[in-house]
Amino acid sequence: MDIKIPEERVGVLVGPGGSMKHLIEEKTKTTLEIDSETGTVSIASAEDPLQGLRVLDLVKAIGRGFSPERSLAILEDEMLMLDVMDLSKMVGTRSDMARIKGRIIGKDGRSREIMERLSGARVSVYGKTVSLLGYPEQIRVARTAIEMLLDGAPHGNVYSFLEKKHRELAMEELKEQGIL
Repeated sequence: MDIKIPEERVGVLVGPGGSMKHLIEEKTKTTLEIDSETGTVSIASAEDPLQGLRVLDLVKAIGRGFSPERSLAILEDEMLMLDVMDLSKMVGTRSDMARIKGRIIGKDGRSREIMERLSGARVSVYGKTVSLLGYPEQIRVARTAIEMLLDGAPHGNVYSFLEKKHRELAMEELKEQGIL
């Protein structure tokens, strides 16, 4: 399997002295061939094809701006998913792109931070994409919040939506644990 990541993210994937690449290969019993000129990463998995797909998501997450530490969670929990939203399909000009990314990130990263805290999903705004890392329900909530921002909803309304969904998710969790 091949995937292309931005050239400036290749160093993050490789890590100091190749440490991240070796860690991924060791944990997953896969082989990564990384072309630092083009950003092409080839993933070979001798044993488990599903593990190869997990590594593909891991490499994609690093390529979309997540730190290796956050991305490695993909290997630990098979329920974690990566969802990448391409903003270039939703905006026309560069200034529109900058405005939309600014709305998602917020002043000093506050909007993104609130979205992460209330949805439980991790959010990375990188290049022309917004990437979400989390469980399916967390991603659904965060994606809806981002779509609300893209549609021009005031931040207050988005935060209210997130707080409501946060309470609902917490209640569901308590019910699953048999506490309620």
